[in-house]
Amino acid sequence: MNRARAVLRYLALGDSYTIGEGIAPEGRWPRQLAERLQALGVPLAEPRILAQTGWTCAELAAALDAAEPPGPWDLVSLLVGVNDQYRGHPLAQLGRDYAALLERALALAGRRPARVLAVSIPDWGVTPFARRELRSPARIARELDACNALEAKECAARGIAFADVTALSRAAGDAAGMLAEDGLHPSAAQYARWTAALLPYAERALAAA
Repeated sequence: MNRARAVLRYLALGDSYTIGEGIAPEGRWPRQLAERLQALGVPLAEPRILAQTGWTCAELAAALDAAEPPGPWDLVSLLVGVNDQYRGHPLAQLGRDYAALLERALALAGRRPARVLAVSIPDWGVTPFARRELRSPARIARELDACNALEAKECAARGIAFADVTALSRAAGDAAGMLAEDGLHPSAAQYARWTAALLPYAERALAAA
């Protein structure tokens, strides 16, 4: 007798980049990633997305306290930190808050580090929004590089994969079709590039014991 394969569960945690600010829901990268995995035959349910535009690490943690999404989840992604940088929070504070979120993600994934996928913060300094705010692209890049280096270090200490989309965001810049109408957030087309880069990480995560 053939048994149906168990349906896998995916929880995506983050901020505007995870909720897909300014685009249709189907264009969000967690949705695109789930669809790519489903097309490969992975029995993955639609992702549960816990994210909101403007959330810092601490605000995401508070939302987790309120939502209490029951685990364990088969895949947990985490992309957060840009609002900490935008608001000028000290790097040490980001490190503490991000480390605490990684521990929450690990718990939600059943203490399986291989089932957690952390994603780097994209560079909003290349966008028209940054120019409108008269922000220095070079300074934004330096600060985000420091944030990403810290996040990558915290992930490495826990055996969690850290996937880079920052380079993709910089390559896309403000090219036609790469941004939403607000001139800040990625378009579905840019998220498709992210999805292609994240797919191998997600496949390995879901194949891990």
